[in-house]
Amino acid sequence: MRSIDSRSGVLAGILGATLALTACGGPSATAASGASSAVRISAGVDDCGKGWTSPHDGRQTFEIHNTTVAGEEVHLENAATGALYLDVESLGAAARQKATVTLGNGTYRFVCLPADGEAALGAKVTITGSKAVVGATPALKPVTRNELIPALKSYQAWVQGRLPVLQTQVQQLESDLRAGDLSAARASWLTAHQTYETLGAAYGAFGDLDTAVNGLPAPGKTARQDRHLEGFHRIEALLYGGAPASDIAPYASRLVRSVSALRSAFASGRVDPVDIGLRSHEILENALELELTGRTDAGSHTALATVDANLTGTREALAPLRTILAARYPDLPATKRALDTAQHLIRTFRRTDDAWTPLPALTRSQREKVNAEIDATLELLAPVAAICDPRRTS
Repeated sequence: MRSIDSRSGVLAGILGATLALTACGGPSATAASGASSAVRISAGVDDCGKGWTSPHDGRQTFEIHNTTVAGEEVHLENAATGALYLDVESLGAAARQKATVTLGNGTYRFVCLPADGEAALGAKVTITGSKAVVGATPALKPVTRNELIPALKSYQAWVQGRLPVLQTQVQQLESDLRAGDLSAARASWLTAHQTYETLGAAYGAFGDLDTAVNGLPAPGKTARQDRHLEGFHRIEALLYGGAPASDIAPYASRLVRSVSALRSAFASGRVDPVDIGLRSHEILENALELELTGRTDAGSHTALATVDANLTGTREALAPLRTILAARYPDLPATKRALDTAQHLIRTFRRTDDAWTPLPALTRSQREKVNAEIDATLELLAPVAAICDPRRTS
């Protein structure tokens, strides 16, 4: 089972209420500790919503029972608008799951969505007489795959426009190395790597070519030790580790071929609609966990340059979703401000010669401030994935 935030656990908590459910089974923290007087709700084709006979305002727990012979999804929705208060996902045949919501005045109904059938609508249930409900569960208008198609097309077009730029940049890197100019090659490597790091929402569509272009070394090995490693990080380890240009050039040639293959493959591929919203959070999550801990540094000490690129990539993933989010996410303006603030801070560490301050050179106070700004931005981005997760409505 999931709350409205299937990705990060508690969207309602972020929006100002609490909806503590779990995904696909097991009791939630709320259900495990709370209400002994759970209302037993049937969730089948012919008995969807049966059992909710004494509706009341405030906090209440439902024990939802799938009475079909197949898996299903169950919603609790506003009967007038279709906005969701509860989304129970992947409820197996005959399975039961407790879920807690807080409701005020309104007309509600359960909707049962069998995996292999059409939606079944439960009877409408009306709650009246409530003056004020503290911590009421917010309603979320579901997003459909059809609504995501324009955003998807816009993002894919942006990525397709960036891939030729990336190809030109890695070709320049190869040319610098063939000419034996290590200083120029380092500048070209950083430019190309930053471009690739802005494309984060498309990585899922890149498949194995993502590993070929930007893979990390195997656990327990460095980028230089891992003889199977290709791409940017292998070149980085050699380029900043004292290897001669002649030793690095073959890796650059393979990178050029990988980017060319990626460009061709992406022309006929597609980004999963779910990925745009999901990656808008994951891009910075990876930046916090990998770049800002130094785990991906293979010798260039350009982690902050990568984080800057990741912030740009987050903006580009978020941009085509703004129309969808504007009517659904009240903290969207705050999210934009947080991205602005975080990127401005990161760019204060870019020196006048276009080099970047190495992560270990930051003071403890500076490190804490950077981490805090990225973490605050991540908190605001967390609901985006859940809001933009397409849901069945029929």
